[in-house]
Order: sequence, then C-alpha cells, then structure tokens
Amino acid sequence: MKFQIIVDSCSELSSNYIKDENIGFNVVPLTINVGETEFVDNDKLDCKVMLEEMKKTKKTSSACPAPQSFLELFDKAKYTFVVTITSKLSGCYNSAIVAKNSYHNPENIHVIDSKAVSGTEILIVDKLVELIQEKKSFEEIKTEIDKYRDERDLYFILQKFDNLVNNGRMSKFAGLIASTLVIRPICVADNGEIKIAKKTIGIKNAISKMVQMICEKTKDIENKTLIISHCYADEEVKLITDELKKHCNFKEIRVVPTRGLCSYYALEKGVIVCV
Repeated sequence: MKFQIIVDSCSELSSNYIKDENIGFNVVPLTINVGETEFVDNDKLDCKVMLEEMKKTKKTSSACPAPQSFLELFDKAKYTFVVTITSKLSGCYNSAIVAKNSYHNPENIHVIDSKAVSGTEILIVDKLVELIQEKKSFEEIKTEIDKYRDERDLYFILQKFDNLVNNGRMSKFAGLIASTLVIRPICVADNGEIKIAKKTIGIKNAISKMVQMICEKTKDIENKTLIISHCYADEEVKLITDELKKHCNFKEIRVVPTRGLCSYYALEKGVIVCV
C-alpha cells in the first residue's frame, strides 16, 4: 500500500472510518485510568460506564500511547501520515515523533500536530484522504496539509473543567473563573493551548456568542464543514445547530459523540466545535 493514515483516539474516529481500500487507516488508543481500572479508548469503550466510575473517585489520569504503538504500524504502507491531539495537551505527538525517528525510513513519515482535538483531527483526516485521492505526491501533501491545519479553528463550551485543571491542561486561575456557576466561558485552542476567549452569562448566551464568533471569523463558509463533538449534550448541540443554521450557511454540519479521552476532559454537557 502506498499511503496510510494513523490517528489517535482523540479524533473520535472508529477503526473503519476510511472506506477507500487503497488508503490504510488505524486508530491508536490512549488510555484513561480511573481508580484501579484502565479504560482503553478504542471502539469497544463504553464512555457512560467510564464517566460513572469517575464519579466514584478522584484518582484519575490519562496516558498517551507508547512510541511502539505507532512504530509497529509504519511498515503497512510506503508513506504514513500521523495525526495527533495537540502537543500542548498530550505527549501523543512526541510519542509519534520518537517512533518516526526510530523508523528505518523516517523521511516517509509525516507527523501532524493538529494543535487541537476531536473534530479538527477529523477534518485533517478528511483532507488527507482528498489529497491522496487527487494523486498528490507525498511532499505535496505534506505542504498542503500543514497549511490546512493552520487554518482550522476550535471552540468549546464546558460545564466542568475539573480534569483540565487537575491534570495541568488549564491554569487553576482560568479554571476557577470557568467553573463559576453563573459564567459560561467560550474557550478556544490558540496555537494548541486552551484559552478563555469570552466570558458570558448562561448557556444560551454562550452559544449565541460562540456562533457569532464562528460566523465572523470563518471565511468561505458555504464550502466548509463544521464538526460538533459532544459528551452527552444533546440539548446543547440542538441549540448550537439551530443557531448555526440561522446565521451561517455551512456546507455541512456534522455531529459526533466524544470517545474516551475527550469525554474524560470535556465531561458531561461538554461541547467542542471545529471548523
């Protein structure tokens, strides 16, 4: 096989996502430790069970895959693209880089730091598939996909920030502001780092402001796909999609549930929007 794509499980993608038989595809799982139980973030994980177990203990953590998890897949194709969660939130990118540098043909491996999570990884994977199907060369795809990655935006609204703060992914001060019951902050990924972009009052106001931000910043909206990933937040997703359809003419709005790692950080009612 000439090309393959490898992603980590922060992409929310199942192992059978890509249907093109000429493009290899694998999802490398992260793990979530809850008390004495290890949850592997793969197709079989029951996020509801994991979240219920998390309510019983404060002893939780997440772990990125070892370099070997990536390295053992590289021989499946001549050229490999690896898409990972932002390096500012996880060691997954560094693990993939170590694997690349250990491979006998490192020049045939391109590791992409998504500088985001979830839907952004999906958009990057979709773009890679498009470029491969257009018969672009490996070098051409490398250049185009890095540029494409840099043009993506991520927004999110969470109800709880506990695990982001406890695991050092968000400052305690920002987490304190974000966790105030009345305030509903709109957060963004700024070059891979979590930042509060706007503080609002109430969930409906937060959604309205977030949609306004998306519509104002996004160019060429009618040709763009927007992805909403959520952790058991159906009501919030409906409010967002209704507001988007009212103000923005996106080519496609896709809704996906968060898998293990993103559910661990977003927690119930968490919503991530990527475009």
